[in-house]
Amino acid sequence: MVMLRSTLALFVTTLCLHAADPLALCDGKSLAGWKPSAMPEYWSVKDGVIVGKSDEKKKGSILWTDAQFDNFVLEAEFRYQGHVDSGFFLRNESEQIQIGISGSLKRDMTCSPYIGKKGKYPVEAVGVKDLLKIGDWNRITIEVRGKKYIVTLNGKQVLDYTTDAEPAQGPIGLQVHPGVLMEIHFRHLQLKAL
Repeated sequence: MVMLRSTLALFVTTLCLHAADPLALCDGKSLAGWKPSAMPEYWSVKDGVIVGKSDEKKKGSILWTDAQFDNFVLEAEFRYQGHVDSGFFLRNESEQIQIGISGSLKRDMTCSPYIGKKGKYPVEAVGVKDLLKIGDWNRITIEVRGKKYIVTLNGKQVLDYTTDAEPAQGPIGLQVHPGVLMEIHFRHLQLKAL
């Protein structure tokens, strides 16, 4: 009986440890585990990097994870040059952490939350201008706990925001915005369940 309890305790501990291990969201070779909402030709993987690139049609596309998530920490790197309107959708298409130029505000709103149901940015991330490296890799961490978002850019926290409309669970999306001729790169996407 003691042996059985010890074995069971070890098994439960192992499960808990593995549940906390980061999950790679891209295998670096393909889009396995992802599904585009439209324009699949806009998405590819090259040298371990997910590339979102529009064409002269300037259509929109969101690359969604097949998996659904509730509370998590998403870590990723992104890189872009020129006019880019992109971001990370969090559990639905209405809640986004922006990357690049806001179509409505016509200025860079990287790391700020855009809430589609409100049609606006309720707050602006602070200190991004001094941290953002245009044309180079930037490291972003997005912590999602219930309705709270905490965003860190290149090692410094730039946002602590509580939304009022977030669903409990959903996929993560990467965006190519309609109406923009753009290219954005993502790599080292990892998710840790909370």
